[in-house]
Amino acid sequence: MLYTSFSHPVHLSCFSLAHACDRIISARSSLSVLYVSLQIIQSSSVQVLTQNRKERRNRERGRSSHDCRLERKQMKVRDLGLGYDSDEIVVFKYCVGTCMSARKNYDLALKVLTDNGSVPSRKVSIHPCCRPTRFETVSFMDAQTSWQTIKWLSAANCSCVG
Repeated sequence: MLYTSFSHPVHLSCFSLAHACDRIISARSSLSVLYVSLQIIQSSSVQVLTQNRKERRNRERGRSSHDCRLERKQMKVRDLGLGYDSDEIVVFKYCVGTCMSARKNYDLALKVLTDNGSVPSRKVSIHPCCRPTRFETVSFMDAQTSWQTIKWLSAANCSCVG
């Protein structure tokens, strides 16, 4: 005779023991699925909170989602157009966005002067550009199983320049 956690006597036979084990295994697998589901939900919640923090921080700094920022894209090395033969996939980071919030009085005055013809506009940039201010080196294996390294391939940081 065995007592459960509820202090009720349980008479065990081979059949009831096997049935009890099956129920425990079934309950464990259900709990395991529930645990994985909770981990996924928690992970999603953390991603949403992180994104919300980034958006709030950008708003506090006076930046919009159109301002200069770093973006990432997974690319095959051969698709980069640098002449390397490789199916390896690398993360190519690049700068996108405008720099309207970074304009200075110089930029505003220069725009007026180019618009009214006082300064020729053919070689003048009238606003700051979103450009990499730091770069990363990328290494990969080519089709001949040799390691290749490309310096200054990917942007590491972006800023409004000019």
